[in-house]
Amino acid sequence: MGPESLPMTITIGKMTAIVVVDVQIDFCPGGALPVPEGDKVVPTLNEYIKQFAAAGAPIIFTRDWHPTDHSSFKSQGGPWPPHCVQNTEGAKFHPSLIIPPDAQIVSKAEHRDEAYSFFQGTNLAEKLHKQIKTLFVGGLATDYCVKETVLDALKENFEVYLLEDACRGVEVNPGDSEMAIRMMVAKGAKRITLDKIQGAQIITAPTRPTRTSSHVRNRK
Repeated sequence: MGPESLPMTITIGKMTAIVVVDVQIDFCPGGALPVPEGDKVVPTLNEYIKQFAAAGAPIIFTRDWHPTDHSSFKSQGGPWPPHCVQNTEGAKFHPSLIIPPDAQIVSKAEHRDEAYSFFQGTNLAEKLHKQIKTLFVGGLATDYCVKETVLDALKENFEVYLLEDACRGVEVNPGDSEMAIRMMVAKGAKRITLDKIQGAQIITAPTRPTRTSSHVRNRK
């Protein structure tokens, strides 16, 4: 067996977290700002989530959580229609998405300023670094919030895996998603798919609770 055929080894445990980005009703077909086939990421993400839950690894969900006058809305001079407004149906997570009871939910863009990444305007990088070294990132949308989350994580010196089969892009311009993936990889992200996780030698490690901040809320 040559080196190229050896199974990869992935450590999932106290220093590894999965970040599920913005899989909300408004970003899925029928929502206010639908990502084409955005709902198709849910079954694959659920399989990743099961793997991390079984290992006792941290699971983080981010969500857009906008006020009614958010700066990104067209009514305020921004590029997007109103979406993911706080406490509305469209801001809820996709109903089929598995959210474990101990998962952490991070709200972003809670005020008027835009925040595509959950690192923007927070001290989450500092807090996560106390426990986490590696992030696995997937969700919506590849060419916006996933991209910015991955790039910010790399800037903060996390090792980052892009869950390539668990992302979909807005594609305002054809090719935006592939361009975003190339940019993430060029900056140091590693592409991975579920079959690689399922076929890997998983090394699990015990976890300890992650500290929370005003930006991090457990599921209600």
